[in-house]
Amino acid sequence: YRWYLGYSFLDKVPHYGTFSKNYTRRFHDTDLFEQIFEKILEIAIKNNLIDHSSLFIDSTHIKANANKNKYIKKIVKKDTLHFQEELDNEINEQRRAQGKKPIKNKSKEEYKTKKVSTTDPEAGYYVKGEREKQFAYSLHACVDKNGYIIDKHVTPGNIHDSTQLKPMIERLETKQMLPITLAIDSGYKTPFNAHFLLEKAIVPAMPYTRPKGKPGFFRTKDFIYDEHYDTYIYPNDETLLYKRTMPTGHRLYVSDASICRDCPLLNKCTESKDAIKQIRRHVWQDDLDIVEDLRFVDTIKKQYKMRSQTIERKFGDAKEQHGMRWTRYRGHDKVSMDTTLICAAMNLKKIAMWLIKGPVMV
Repeated sequence: YRWYLGYSFLDKVPHYGTFSKNYTRRFHDTDLFEQIFEKILEIAIKNNLIDHSSLFIDSTHIKANANKNKYIKKIVKKDTLHFQEELDNEINEQRRAQGKKPIKNKSKEEYKTKKVSTTDPEAGYYVKGEREKQFAYSLHACVDKNGYIIDKHVTPGNIHDSTQLKPMIERLETKQMLPITLAIDSGYKTPFNAHFLLEKAIVPAMPYTRPKGKPGFFRTKDFIYDEHYDTYIYPNDETLLYKRTMPTGHRLYVSDASICRDCPLLNKCTESKDAIKQIRRHVWQDDLDIVEDLRFVDTIKKQYKMRSQTIERKFGDAKEQHGMRWTRYRGHDKVSMDTTLICAAMNLKKIAMWLIKGPVMV
Protein backbone atom coordinates (compact mmCIF):
# COMPACT_ATOMS: atom_id res chain seq x y z
CA TYR A 1 0.00 0.00 0.00
CA ARG A 2 2.89 2.38 0.75
CA TRP A 3 4.35 1.73 -2.69
CA TYR A 4 1.02 2.43 -4.42
CA LEU A 5 0.53 5.65 -2.44
CA GLY A 6 4.11 6.87 -2.89
CA TYR A 7 5.15 6.51 0.76
CA SER A 8 8.55 5.23 1.78
CA PHE A 9 9.03 3.00 4.81
CA LEU A 10 10.10 6.04 6.85
CA ASP A 11 7.22 8.34 5.85
CA LYS A 12 4.41 8.86 8.33
CA VAL A 13 1.10 7.52 7.04
CA PRO A 14 -2.24 9.32 7.54
CA HIS A 15 -4.02 8.66 10.81
CA TYR A 16 -6.66 5.90 10.64
CA GLY A 17 -9.36 8.41 11.60
CA THR A 18 -8.56 10.74 8.69
CA PHE A 19 -10.96 9.05 6.30
CA SER A 20 -13.86 8.90 8.75
CA LYS A 21 -13.45 12.59 9.63
CA ASN A 22 -13.24 13.55 5.97
CA TYR A 23 -16.34 11.48 5.27
CA THR A 24 -18.26 13.45 7.88
CA ARG A 25 -16.88 16.88 6.96
CA ARG A 26 -16.23 16.73 3.20
CA PHE A 27 -17.56 13.56 1.53
CA HIS A 28 -21.01 13.33 3.12
CA ASP A 29 -23.91 13.98 0.70
CA THR A 30 -21.57 14.06 -2.32
CA ASP A 31 -21.15 11.75 -5.31
CA LEU A 32 -17.36 11.62 -4.91
CA PHE A 33 -17.20 7.83 -4.64
CA GLU A 34 -19.46 7.41 -7.65
CA GLN A 35 -17.14 9.75 -9.60
CA ILE A 36 -14.16 7.56 -8.67
CA PHE A 37 -15.98 4.44 -9.87
CA GLU A 38 -17.08 6.06 -13.13
CA LYS A 39 -13.60 7.50 -13.80
CA ILE A 40 -11.99 4.06 -13.48
CA LEU A 41 -14.72 2.58 -15.70
CA GLU A 42 -14.03 5.30 -18.26
CA ILE A 43 -10.36 4.27 -18.37
CA ALA A 44 -11.38 0.68 -19.09
CA ILE A 45 -13.72 1.82 -21.88
CA LYS A 46 -11.06 4.02 -23.50
CA ASN A 47 -8.69 1.04 -23.56
CA ASN A 48 -11.36 -1.18 -25.21
CA LEU A 49 -11.45 -3.52 -22.23
CA ILE A 50 -15.25 -3.50 -21.84
CA ASP A 51 -17.49 -5.74 -23.93
CA HIS A 52 -21.13 -4.97 -23.15
CA SER A 53 -22.61 -7.22 -25.85
CA SER A 54 -23.19 -9.83 -23.14
CA LEU A 55 -23.95 -8.75 -19.58
CA PHE A 56 -24.71 -10.52 -16.30
CA ILE A 57 -26.85 -9.13 -13.48
CA ASP A 58 -27.23 -10.55 -9.98
CA SER A 59 -27.17 -9.55 -6.33
CA THR A 60 -25.38 -10.69 -3.19
CA HIS A 61 -26.15 -10.08 0.47
CA ILE A 62 -23.82 -8.21 2.80
CA LYS A 63 -24.33 -8.88 6.48
CA ALA A 64 -25.18 -5.63 8.28
CA ASN A 65 -23.29 -4.34 11.30
CA ALA A 66 -26.34 -4.95 13.49
CA ASN A 67 -27.46 -7.42 16.13
CA LYS A 68 -30.19 -9.61 14.62
CA ASN A 69 -31.91 -9.90 18.01
CA LYS A 70 -32.27 -6.16 18.56
CA TYR A 71 -35.26 -4.92 16.61
CA ILE A 72 -38.73 -3.46 16.88
CA LYS A 73 -41.82 -4.39 14.90
CA LYS A 74 -43.18 -1.52 12.89
CA ILE A 75 -46.31 -1.14 10.74
CA VAL A 76 -45.37 0.40 7.41
CA LYS A 77 -47.18 1.16 4.17
CA LYS A 78 -46.73 -1.40 1.41
CA ASP A 79 -44.89 -0.15 -1.65
CA THR A 80 -46.83 0.00 -4.90
CA LEU A 81 -45.66 -2.28 -7.68
CA HIS A 82 -42.69 -0.78 -9.49
CA PHE A 83 -44.42 -1.51 -12.81
CA GLN A 84 -47.95 -0.49 -11.76
CA GLU A 85 -48.29 2.27 -14.36
CA GLU A 86 -47.21 -0.01 -17.23
CA LEU A 87 -49.53 -2.74 -15.95
CA ASP A 88 -52.54 -0.40 -15.72
CA ASN A 89 -51.92 0.80 -19.27
CA GLU A 90 -51.71 -2.77 -20.58
CA ILE A 91 -54.92 -3.82 -18.78
CA ASN A 92 -56.86 -0.80 -20.03
CA GLU A 93 -55.59 -1.28 -23.57
CA GLN A 94 -56.95 -4.83 -23.56
CA ARG A 95 -60.25 -3.70 -22.03
CA ARG A 96 -60.70 -1.06 -24.74
CA ALA A 97 -60.08 -3.73 -27.40
CA GLN A 98 -62.90 -5.74 -25.78
CA GLY A 99 -65.23 -2.72 -25.77
CA LYS A 100 -65.06 -2.31 -21.98
CA LYS A 101 -64.42 0.77 -19.88
CA PRO A 102 -60.89 1.34 -18.48
CA ILE A 103 -60.26 0.41 -14.86
CA LYS A 104 -59.94 3.44 -12.62
CA ASN A 105 -56.82 3.52 -10.51
CA LYS A 106 -57.92 3.08 -6.90
CA SER A 107 -55.20 4.23 -4.53
CA LYS A 108 -55.96 1.79 -1.71
CA GLU A 109 -53.33 1.92 1.00
CA GLU A 110 -52.16 -1.41 2.39
CA TYR A 111 -49.93 -1.95 5.39
CA LYS A 112 -47.62 -4.67 6.66
CA THR A 113 -45.56 -5.40 9.76
CA LYS A 114 -41.79 -5.56 9.41
CA LYS A 115 -38.79 -5.88 11.69
CA VAL A 116 -36.64 -2.76 11.99
CA SER A 117 -33.17 -2.97 13.51
CA THR A 118 -32.54 -0.64 16.43
CA THR A 119 -28.82 -0.70 15.58
CA ASP A 120 -29.08 0.05 11.86
CA PRO A 121 -32.67 0.93 10.88
CA GLU A 122 -31.78 1.17 7.18
CA ALA A 123 -30.76 -2.50 6.93
CA GLY A 124 -33.37 -5.03 5.80
CA TYR A 125 -34.35 -8.21 7.65
CA TYR A 126 -33.25 -10.98 5.30
CA VAL A 127 -34.89 -14.40 5.24
CA LYS A 128 -34.27 -16.93 2.49
CA GLY A 129 -35.05 -20.61 2.73
CA GLU A 130 -33.22 -22.31 5.57
CA ARG A 131 -30.46 -19.73 5.77
CA GLU A 132 -29.77 -17.70 8.88
CA LYS A 133 -32.19 -14.85 9.46
CA GLN A 134 -30.27 -11.59 9.76
CA PHE A 135 -30.19 -7.89 8.93
CA ALA A 136 -28.38 -7.27 5.66
CA TYR A 137 -27.84 -5.10 2.62
CA SER A 138 -27.88 -6.24 -1.02
CA LEU A 139 -25.35 -5.27 -3.65
CA HIS A 140 -26.92 -5.39 -7.11
CA ALA A 141 -24.24 -5.48 -9.80
CA CYS A 142 -23.88 -5.77 -13.56
CA VAL A 143 -20.73 -7.39 -14.99
CA ASP A 144 -19.59 -7.74 -18.59
CA LYS A 145 -18.24 -11.02 -19.99
CA ASN A 146 -14.66 -9.89 -19.25
CA GLY A 147 -15.42 -9.50 -15.54
CA TYR A 148 -15.62 -5.69 -15.27
CA ILE A 149 -18.30 -4.23 -12.98
CA ILE A 150 -20.08 -1.62 -15.06
CA ASP A 151 -23.04 -0.83 -12.82
CA LYS A 152 -23.98 -1.33 -9.17
CA HIS A 153 -26.15 -0.05 -6.34
CA VAL A 154 -27.06 -1.02 -2.78
CA THR A 155 -30.50 -1.68 -1.29
CA PRO A 156 -31.74 -3.06 2.05
CA GLY A 157 -31.49 -6.85 2.13
CA ASN A 158 -35.25 -7.41 2.07
CA ILE A 159 -35.75 -5.77 -1.34
CA HIS A 160 -36.58 -8.38 -3.98
CA ASP A 161 -34.18 -8.75 -6.91
CA SER A 162 -36.95 -8.56 -9.50
CA THR A 163 -37.69 -4.91 -8.61
CA GLN A 164 -34.12 -3.81 -9.33
CA LEU A 165 -33.72 -4.90 -12.96
CA LYS A 166 -35.51 -1.93 -14.52
CA PRO A 167 -33.44 0.84 -12.85
CA MET A 168 -30.21 -0.96 -13.74
CA ILE A 169 -31.19 -1.33 -17.40
CA GLU A 170 -32.24 2.32 -17.52
CA ARG A 171 -28.82 3.38 -16.19
CA LEU A 172 -27.10 1.18 -18.76
CA GLU A 173 -29.21 2.81 -21.46
CA THR A 174 -28.09 6.24 -20.25
CA LYS A 175 -24.48 5.05 -20.51
CA GLN A 176 -25.23 3.67 -24.01
CA MET A 177 -24.19 0.21 -22.84
CA LEU A 178 -27.32 -1.85 -23.43
CA PRO A 179 -26.44 -5.51 -24.09
CA ILE A 180 -27.52 -7.86 -26.84
CA THR A 181 -27.99 -10.71 -24.35
CA LEU A 182 -28.49 -10.52 -20.60
CA ALA A 183 -28.09 -13.46 -18.20
CA ILE A 184 -30.06 -13.19 -14.95
CA ASP A 185 -31.06 -15.59 -12.18
CA SER A 186 -34.51 -16.98 -11.41
CA GLY A 187 -35.20 -14.14 -8.96
CA TYR A 188 -35.59 -11.81 -11.96
CA LYS A 189 -37.86 -14.19 -13.91
CA THR A 190 -41.16 -12.31 -13.79
CA PRO A 191 -43.68 -11.42 -16.53
CA PHE A 192 -42.84 -7.72 -16.25
CA ASN A 193 -39.07 -8.22 -16.52
CA ALA A 194 -39.52 -10.50 -19.54
CA HIS A 195 -41.78 -7.88 -21.15
CA PHE A 196 -39.43 -5.02 -20.27
CA LEU A 197 -36.30 -6.71 -21.69
CA LEU A 198 -37.98 -7.77 -24.93
CA GLU A 199 -39.32 -4.22 -25.35
CA LYS A 200 -35.70 -3.03 -25.11
CA ALA A 201 -34.66 -5.63 -27.75
CA ILE A 202 -32.52 -7.44 -25.16
CA VAL A 203 -32.37 -11.25 -25.37
CA PRO A 204 -32.85 -12.66 -21.83
CA ALA A 205 -31.03 -15.77 -20.66
CA MET A 206 -33.05 -17.08 -17.72
CA PRO A 207 -32.99 -20.46 -15.96
CA TYR A 208 -35.58 -23.21 -15.65
CA THR A 209 -38.05 -22.72 -12.82
CA ARG A 210 -39.90 -25.66 -11.33
CA PRO A 211 -43.70 -25.48 -11.82
CA LYS A 212 -45.65 -24.71 -8.68
CA GLY A 213 -48.72 -26.58 -7.56
CA LYS A 214 -50.03 -29.32 -5.32
CA PRO A 215 -48.50 -32.76 -6.00
CA GLY A 216 -50.82 -35.11 -7.87
CA PHE A 217 -52.83 -32.29 -9.47
CA PHE A 218 -52.71 -30.95 -13.02
CA ARG A 219 -50.47 -27.94 -13.46
CA THR A 220 -51.04 -25.01 -15.76
CA LYS A 221 -48.63 -26.44 -18.33
CA ASP A 222 -50.94 -29.48 -18.63
CA PHE A 223 -53.61 -27.19 -20.10
CA ILE A 224 -53.09 -26.01 -23.69
CA TYR A 225 -53.63 -22.31 -24.37
CA ASP A 226 -55.44 -21.62 -27.65
CA GLU A 227 -54.31 -18.16 -28.68
CA HIS A 228 -56.79 -17.86 -31.55
CA TYR A 229 -59.89 -18.49 -29.41
CA ASP A 230 -58.31 -17.17 -26.19
CA THR A 231 -59.22 -20.29 -24.23
CA TYR A 232 -57.53 -23.07 -22.29
CA ILE A 233 -58.10 -26.69 -23.32
CA TYR A 234 -58.56 -29.37 -20.65
CA PRO A 235 -56.69 -32.67 -20.75
CA ASN A 236 -60.15 -34.13 -21.55
CA ASP A 237 -60.57 -31.69 -24.50
CA GLU A 238 -63.07 -29.39 -22.76
CA THR A 239 -62.38 -25.64 -22.56
CA LEU A 240 -61.92 -22.92 -19.95
CA LEU A 241 -63.37 -19.63 -21.17
CA TYR A 242 -62.06 -16.14 -20.52
CA LYS A 243 -64.09 -14.32 -17.87
CA ARG A 244 -62.37 -11.06 -16.92
CA THR A 245 -59.04 -9.26 -16.44
CA MET A 246 -58.16 -8.76 -12.80
CA PRO A 247 -56.49 -5.59 -11.40
CA THR A 248 -53.42 -7.72 -10.62
CA GLY A 249 -52.85 -8.11 -14.36
CA HIS A 250 -54.11 -11.69 -14.60
CA ARG A 251 -56.70 -12.83 -17.11
CA LEU A 252 -59.12 -15.26 -15.46
CA TYR A 253 -60.29 -18.40 -17.28
CA VAL A 254 -62.99 -20.62 -15.75
CA SER A 255 -64.54 -23.97 -16.57
CA ASP A 256 -68.19 -25.01 -16.89
CA ALA A 257 -69.25 -26.54 -13.56
CA SER A 258 -71.94 -28.68 -15.16
CA ILE A 259 -69.28 -30.44 -17.25
CA CYS A 260 -66.67 -30.62 -14.51
CA ARG A 261 -68.94 -32.37 -11.99
CA ASP A 262 -69.12 -35.48 -14.19
CA CYS A 263 -65.49 -35.36 -15.32
CA PRO A 264 -63.44 -38.46 -14.34
CA LEU A 265 -60.34 -36.22 -13.96
CA LEU A 266 -61.96 -33.84 -11.47
CA ASN A 267 -59.98 -35.17 -8.48
CA LYS A 268 -56.72 -34.34 -10.31
CA CYS A 269 -57.93 -30.96 -11.48
CA THR A 270 -59.43 -28.94 -8.62
CA GLU A 271 -60.56 -29.10 -5.00
CA SER A 272 -63.23 -26.45 -5.56
CA LYS A 273 -66.55 -27.24 -3.88
CA ASP A 274 -68.29 -25.71 -6.91
CA ALA A 275 -66.35 -28.03 -9.25
CA ILE A 276 -64.97 -25.05 -11.15
CA LYS A 277 -61.39 -24.96 -12.44
CA GLN A 278 -59.75 -21.55 -12.66
CA ILE A 279 -56.54 -20.56 -14.45
CA ARG A 280 -54.89 -17.17 -14.24
CA ARG A 281 -52.78 -15.99 -17.17
CA HIS A 282 -50.76 -12.80 -16.85
CA VAL A 283 -51.20 -10.13 -19.52
CA TRP A 284 -47.45 -10.44 -20.19
CA GLN A 285 -47.39 -14.24 -20.17
CA ASP A 286 -46.63 -14.26 -23.91
CA ASP A 287 -43.32 -12.53 -23.19
CA LEU A 288 -42.51 -15.03 -20.46
CA ASP A 289 -43.29 -17.87 -22.89
CA ILE A 290 -40.79 -16.40 -25.37
CA VAL A 291 -38.14 -16.36 -22.63
CA GLU A 292 -38.96 -19.96 -21.81
CA ASP A 293 -38.49 -20.95 -25.47
CA LEU A 294 -35.17 -19.09 -25.66
CA ARG A 295 -33.91 -21.21 -22.77
CA PHE A 296 -33.47 -24.17 -25.14
CA VAL A 297 -31.23 -22.28 -27.60
CA ASP A 298 -27.60 -23.45 -27.33
CA THR A 299 -26.14 -19.91 -27.32
CA ILE A 300 -28.51 -18.89 -24.51
CA LYS A 301 -27.54 -21.99 -22.51
CA LYS A 302 -23.85 -21.09 -22.83
CA GLN A 303 -24.61 -17.49 -21.92
CA TYR A 304 -26.36 -18.47 -18.69
CA LYS A 305 -23.59 -20.91 -17.69
CA MET A 306 -21.06 -18.06 -17.90
CA ARG A 307 -22.60 -16.50 -14.78
CA SER A 308 -20.35 -18.67 -12.61
CA GLN A 309 -17.26 -17.34 -14.41
CA THR A 310 -18.31 -13.69 -14.35
CA ILE A 311 -20.62 -12.18 -11.77
CA GLU A 312 -20.54 -15.05 -9.27
CA ARG A 313 -16.73 -15.01 -9.38
CA LYS A 314 -16.79 -11.24 -8.77
CA PHE A 315 -18.98 -11.63 -5.71
CA GLY A 316 -16.72 -14.40 -4.42
CA ASP A 317 -13.60 -12.27 -4.85
CA ALA A 318 -15.28 -9.27 -3.21
CA LYS A 319 -16.16 -11.33 -0.14
CA GLU A 320 -12.97 -13.35 0.17
CA GLN A 321 -10.40 -10.69 -0.81
CA HIS A 322 -12.11 -7.39 0.00
CA GLY A 323 -14.08 -8.09 3.17
CA MET A 324 -17.51 -7.64 1.63
CA ARG A 325 -19.01 -10.63 3.44
CA TRP A 326 -20.15 -8.18 6.11
CA THR A 327 -19.94 -4.41 6.47
CA ARG A 328 -18.22 -2.36 9.16
CA TYR A 329 -20.49 0.61 8.48
CA ARG A 330 -24.05 1.48 9.44
CA GLY A 331 -26.54 3.24 7.23
CA HIS A 332 -27.27 2.88 3.52
CA ASP A 333 -25.04 5.77 2.38
CA LYS A 334 -21.92 4.52 4.17
CA VAL A 335 -22.44 0.92 3.03
CA SER A 336 -22.96 2.17 -0.52
CA MET A 337 -19.76 4.22 -0.27
CA ASP A 338 -17.81 1.19 0.92
CA THR A 339 -19.11 -1.16 -1.79
CA THR A 340 -18.54 1.47 -4.49
CA LEU A 341 -14.88 1.76 -3.51
CA ILE A 342 -14.55 -2.05 -3.46
CA CYS A 343 -16.03 -2.30 -6.96
CA ALA A 344 -13.76 0.50 -8.17
CA ALA A 345 -10.70 -1.22 -6.69
CA MET A 346 -11.59 -4.55 -8.33
CA ASN A 347 -11.95 -2.85 -11.71
CA LEU A 348 -8.67 -1.00 -11.17
CA LYS A 349 -6.81 -4.24 -10.38
CA LYS A 350 -8.14 -5.88 -13.54
CA ILE A 351 -7.23 -2.84 -15.66
CA ALA A 352 -3.67 -2.92 -14.31
CA MET A 353 -3.30 -6.63 -15.09
CA TRP A 354 -4.79 -6.35 -18.57
CA LEU A 355 -2.77 -3.31 -19.62
CA ILE A 356 0.46 -4.99 -18.49
CA LYS A 357 -0.13 -8.54 -19.72
CA GLY A 358 -2.88 -8.00 -22.25
CA PRO A 359 -6.49 -9.20 -22.00
CA VAL A 360 -7.00 -12.76 -20.81
CA MET A 361 -10.48 -14.20 -21.29
CA VAL A 362 -11.99 -15.38 -18.00
